[in-house]
Amino acid sequence: MPKVTEEHRLARRAQIVAAARTCVLEEGFHKTTMADVIRVSGLSAGAVYGYFKSKEEIVGAIAEDALSTIDELFGKILASEEPLTPLAALEATIKHVVTVAERPGGDVTRVAVQAWAEALRNPAIMDTARDKYSQLRRNFEAVARRAQADGTVDSDVAPEHVAQVMLALIPGFVLQRLIIGDVTPESYLDGLRALLRPA
Repeated sequence: MPKVTEEHRLARRAQIVAAARTCVLEEGFHKTTMADVIRVSGLSAGAVYGYFKSKEEIVGAIAEDALSTIDELFGKILASEEPLTPLAALEATIKHVVTVAERPGGDVTRVAVQAWAEALRNPAIMDTARDKYSQLRRNFEAVARRAQADGTVDSDVAPEHVAQVMLALIPGFVLQRLIIGDVTPESYLDGLRALLRPA
């Protein structure tokens, strides 16, 4: 029997995650079942369950795929020698969110909003959401610390507090983009710049 390569395993996993994302986008989180994911993936039940034991695990994988590039983004932001401001980090993050949302396979921010609501009822999804958003907040905290070292943020403010506010701005952008529809990275950042401009 031929050995399954790591490349093949990753491709199969991606195929299942893409099928789940399609199902959630078309039917909503509650109506999507593992049977739906199996059908849309075109794989056998055994193949799908070999990778994921539950819908919650697949939601975690969708979140992982969507947020995995965020760490790369922050690695680049923090590696820069230029003075760093929270506004610059927010600008990069918001533009990144739109880039990820517009990738082929459907707007993953729609899945994220459904997962946020489900997290309030489902401890497994709450754990996944907490892990992913805590990591994003830690990235913003690193930005705040770096900005304090650069002198672009007041050093009397706890960097964790700056990070809490920075993180809160991302879901606000996502919700307005999905529900109201008239917000763009440019309009949102324009308003943010106005708020942060010294009096």
